[in-house]
Amino acid sequence: MRRVAVTGIGVVSPLGNSVAEVWANAVAGRSAVHRLEAPFTGRLAAPLAATANFDGAAHFDGPRLRMLDRCSQFALFAANQAMKDAASAFSVAGSDADRERAGIFIGTGMAGSISMDDGYQTLYGAGSDRIKPYTILLGMHNAAAAWIGIEHGFRGPNLTYSTACSSAAVAIGEAWRRVASGELDIAIAGGSEAPLSCGSMKAWEALHTLATVDANDASASCKPFAKNRSGMVLAEGAACLVLEPWDEARSRGAFVHGELLGCGLSNDASHITQPSVAGQAATMRAALRAAGLDAAQIDAINAHATGTQANDRAETAAIKDVFGARAGQIPISATKAMHGHLLGAAGALECVLTLLALRHGVALPTLHLDLADADCDLDCVPHQARHGLALRKMLSNSFAFGGSNAVLVLGAAPPT
Repeated sequence: MRRVAVTGIGVVSPLGNSVAEVWANAVAGRSAVHRLEAPFTGRLAAPLAATANFDGAAHFDGPRLRMLDRCSQFALFAANQAMKDAASAFSVAGSDADRERAGIFIGTGMAGSISMDDGYQTLYGAGSDRIKPYTILLGMHNAAAAWIGIEHGFRGPNLTYSTACSSAAVAIGEAWRRVASGELDIAIAGGSEAPLSCGSMKAWEALHTLATVDANDASASCKPFAKNRSGMVLAEGAACLVLEPWDEARSRGAFVHGELLGCGLSNDASHITQPSVAGQAATMRAALRAAGLDAAQIDAINAHATGTQANDRAETAAIKDVFGARAGQIPISATKAMHGHLLGAAGALECVLTLLALRHGVALPTLHLDLADADCDLDCVPHQARHGLALRKMLSNSFAFGGSNAVLVLGAAPPT
């Protein structure tokens, strides 16, 4: 198995639309959660979201924009940004890469839900048969990955993964396996999500998983690991990575953001929504085995930590199961308190934040942790980032409805 380097990063998110902006806001502990302003918010019990400051018209011309759902816009923007970043030292899309050995791996949970919601409103709400001619192309789950493939001429596998909240982590893990095994020489991997339509938000609301609005500060409504946590906050955005063989990246002088060391996948096989301590622990152990590491070698964890009562409690117990007496000494960051839950894209944004944490030696803060929960008694880095840490290897956890779990193992790049 070859070592796999991350040579490109692209992002559009509630924390910003560049690596520098995302990191500055994350390390400063700025919450992007806010009261949502939209025509339908009066129908929501808790009109909260974490939105991306992104106007597709500024990046795509009119004819193309008409064929891109917001989810695909995000993905294409992030992939283009990642490719530009990776191409700073060489031309990825040129003769240096065999396009048949170049793949695309994208995760999404709900894909073009805004376009589909618009279509249903036309058909059922307005009673009209004048559906947009591109509705299927806008809404299909593989649209984002397809557009990235067309943009960059990658002719290897073009795969879309939809495993709810672990989708992007699964996509990145599957890309890692193919690059590490020698099947591919380059991959774009990540996730995209744009779920902030009326129908989507009402459906999530009906599950009783969304946070209530904090009476004092709406931006503090997502409170992972806190005793008074009330649920998750929906968010939108995308993140993409460029993955390549380590030796080739270093030999041509490419900047390496970090190393993807392994991925663990498992299935709870127990309940469609309730998290499984055993399943989450099994996934972390599988990731460690894939990376050839012992639990003692993990320096910090970016937790899935949605802010729901059941998930945060289960993840705490799973971490204790894997790390034993050392669990309380490991910094645990719950970044969804800042950027909300990007559903199928969450694992990609959190993978980026984990790479940046390793690069800078910083454990990112878990915001709004004012009331401690005895069931979540780990070192959750409350309120402020922790600087000056010797971070070499980290886990990034992604656990999903349906019991489809994914954990990525990431390593810091050696100093240049």
